[in-house]
Amino acid sequence: MIVALAGGVGGGRMATGLAAVLPPRGLAIVVNTGDDFEHLGLHVSPDLDSVLYALAGVDNRETGWGRAGETWNFMEALRGLGGEAWFRLGDRDLAVHVLRTRLLARGIPLSGVTRMLARRLGVRHAIVPMSETPVRTRVRTGRGTLAFQDYFVKLGCRPRVRGFRFQGGRAARVPQALRRLLRPGRIHAVVICPSNPYVSVAPILSVPTIRAWLESRSFPVVGVSPIVGGAAVKGPAAKIMRELGAEPSALGVARHYGGQVDGWVIDRKDAGLARAIAEEGKAVLVTDTIMSDREKSAALGRRVVAFALSLAEKQD
Repeated sequence: MIVALAGGVGGGRMATGLAAVLPPRGLAIVVNTGDDFEHLGLHVSPDLDSVLYALAGVDNRETGWGRAGETWNFMEALRGLGGEAWFRLGDRDLAVHVLRTRLLARGIPLSGVTRMLARRLGVRHAIVPMSETPVRTRVRTGRGTLAFQDYFVKLGCRPRVRGFRFQGGRAARVPQALRRLLRPGRIHAVVICPSNPYVSVAPILSVPTIRAWLESRSFPVVGVSPIVGGAAVKGPAAKIMRELGAEPSALGVARHYGGQVDGWVIDRKDAGLARAIAEEGKAVLVTDTIMSDREKSAALGRRVVAFALSLAEKQD
């Protein structure tokens, strides 16, 4: 069993690659819910949906978010009526949010709703939200503290970042399905997907139960760098690193995680940093990490799994 920590585009694509290699009983994807918010009366879970759509093969690989073949009748009508149209919800995407909101209102936990949606979209691998209870990412900026989607979408990541807070993280209630995974002896390795370290992975690690499990681990943690050639593959990770005084590079990412990660997968463009990362006490795999199509996701998945299991064998 391998557990992946995922969020955003990189998380969805890496999850797809791992799922191409590992059977349903051999992989669980724990997904960030710090991006979740209420919009137009609906419960929207952007990272859960990115992973869900990617595994279902219905993700829009051109935009990196939403569903392929989407239509926009609802948004066009809403805009014409003067409604809030800054957060775009496609018609097919909207159906998921409506159903999720109705099921949550009936008392079904977020993990149960996610499992139901996954089954209906033909996804067999486990997608598990990091928390049943709300954990909300708050971004401290030069314009004050902002809700994540206000910073990320409404303001286009323009404000300068000064830090993050994960409201509700300390009191987060971990899903029962995840509690079962956290039992000793269940896991061979953890893979941190090439997701934004600050806004996709940090909220997961803010959950005390998950953080304590990783700190007392007897298995290796492997990270796939989201920074390639000094730039983020997708999103504002490099910008955030610079604003927080960190080096936007694969080495900077390795130093950011420190002892939380045992081995790093970095792109060939960053091969020159392999020795420096190794000097930080980390195992390093240099390979092609750009997942521009599903075949490349699967190829990277095979290499990441082999690397993680090789580290597990050394620990044994």
